[in-house]
Amino acid sequence: MRSVDHHIAGTGGVSATARTSDIFDPNTGQVQARVTLGDAATLDRAVAAAQAAQPGWAATNPQRRARVMFRFKELVEAHMDELAHLLSSEHGKVIADSRGDIQRGLEVIEFACGIPHVLKGEYTQGAGPGIDVYSMRQPIGIGAGITPFNFPGMIPMWMFGVAIACGNAFILKPSERDPSVPVRLAELMREAGLPEGVLQVVHGDKEMVDAILDHPAIGAVSFVGSSDIAHYVYRRGVAAGKRVQAMGGAKNHGIVMPDADLDQVVADLSGAAFGSAGERCMALPVVVPVGDKTADALREKLLPAIAGLRVGVSTDAEAHYGPVVNAAHRERVANWIQTGVDEGAELVVDGRDFTLQGHEQGFFIGPSLFDRVTPDMQAYKEEIFGPVLQIVRAPDFETAVRLPSEHQYGNGVAIFTRNGHAAREFAARVNVGMVGINVPIPVPVAYHTFGGWKRSAFGDTNQHGTEGVKFWTRVKTITQRWPDGSAGGPGSVQDAFVIPTMG
Repeated sequence: MRSVDHHIAGTGGVSATARTSDIFDPNTGQVQARVTLGDAATLDRAVAAAQAAQPGWAATNPQRRARVMFRFKELVEAHMDELAHLLSSEHGKVIADSRGDIQRGLEVIEFACGIPHVLKGEYTQGAGPGIDVYSMRQPIGIGAGITPFNFPGMIPMWMFGVAIACGNAFILKPSERDPSVPVRLAELMREAGLPEGVLQVVHGDKEMVDAILDHPAIGAVSFVGSSDIAHYVYRRGVAAGKRVQAMGGAKNHGIVMPDADLDQVVADLSGAAFGSAGERCMALPVVVPVGDKTADALREKLLPAIAGLRVGVSTDAEAHYGPVVNAAHRERVANWIQTGVDEGAELVVDGRDFTLQGHEQGFFIGPSLFDRVTPDMQAYKEEIFGPVLQIVRAPDFETAVRLPSEHQYGNGVAIFTRNGHAAREFAARVNVGMVGINVPIPVPVAYHTFGGWKRSAFGDTNQHGTEGVKFWTRVKTITQRWPDGSAGGPGSVQDAFVIPTMG
C-alpha cells in the first residue's frame, strides 16, 4: 500500500512514532494509502533544517526569489494533470474542480512573482535638517501553515507562496485526509530551485498542531479550518508570542432581489451551493429571496435544476460534483439534514438516500433543498459543509441585509439584482468581509486580499495580496543623518537631552 511521508530538508523524514492515518478513496470508500503522523520530534527536525536554510534564503535578493516562483509556476502547469488526478483521488472533487483548486493557488504564486515590487519600502528625503527616513520589510524567519482538506492545492500555495517569496522558511502541515498534493508541491518547489529546508511538509493531527503553536522558533502561523479550531489556534498561538491569522467557518448568504435574473441566479446557485459537494468555505448554502413571490418563483426554477445535477465519480467528466471526503463527513451532513427536519424546515429535496451504482461504498450524498428555514434553527446557524441549500425567506430588503449581518459567521455574501443603488447600499451596510454583486462566490483575485469577519476570521491580517505580505514580514524604519562637519558643528550637550523633532 502507498505511504505518504514527511518532506523534511528535501527528503522524507521517518517519524519517531509508528502512528499512521488512513487515506481513503472517497469514490470507493476503500483505504488507498497511509500517511505517517509526526510528533514534536518530527517538527524539531523540520525547524532545525529551516533555521539552517532561512538566513541564506532571506539574503537572496527578491528578484532571484521571484525567479524560483516563476519556475515553480511553470512546473505546476506542466504537471497539472498529475496533480489534479491525485487531488481528486484523495478529496473526491471532480477533475475540473481540482484543476480550479490548483489554478487558484497558482494565481497567488503569480502575485508572489512580483515580490520585488511589493517589498519596496518607503523613503522620505529631508525629513529633518540633513535627515532621511526610510523603511524596509524583512521576513519573520520561520512561518507555518495549517491547511484544511477541502483545498489541498490552493490554500497551501496561498500561504507558502507569499511567505517564501518574502524570504521566510515555511513548514506546512496539511490535512491528513488528502496530504499527497502538498508533498508533491514541495517536491516541485525543490525542483524549481528552492534551497533545501526552505519549504517542508510535516503530517500529523492535534499533537502536531500543538507542537507548531508552541515551538519558540516559529514566528507566524496561518490557519484555515473550522471556527472552533481557528479560535483555539489563535488563542494558543498568540499566547506563545506568535503572529497568527486563523480563518474559520462560514455560512454565506445569497440575497435575491425581486428584479434579479432568476435563470442566472439558479445557474449560479447550482454551482455555488452544490459544487465540490458543498465542501467550500465560500460555498453559498443559504439563499434569501426578498418577498414570497420571488421565493416561490425561485423555488420553482430550482427544482428542475437540482433534479438535473449529476453526482458521479471524480473522473466522470459529466459529473457536477463527486463524493464528500470520508464516511464521517457524509454522516455529519446527513445528521444536519435530519436536524433541519426536526426543527420544522420543509425538506423539499432529500439527498440522503443517494447511491451511485457500482460505487455503493463511496462517500456520495445527493443534493438537498430546504425551504422555510428560519434564523432560530441550529441548521441555519451552523455550517453544514455539504450539498445542502437552504431557502430563508425575507419580507423586505432590510431583513435581507440584517440576516447575514447578524449571523455568527461573516465570511462572504452575495446579492443578485439589476438595481445599482440596492447593490451599492447592500455592499456598504452588510456586516460581512467579502461581498459579491451578481457574483456567487466572491473570492477576490490574488492581488487583493481574502478574509472574513466575526467568527470567520481571528487575527488582524488577511490572506494573500498586500495583506499577506504584511503578515509574513516586519517593518524596520531607519532614521539617518550624515553630518558634513560644516558651520555650526554639533548641537550643545543640553540640546542632546531634548526629545528630537524634525522642526
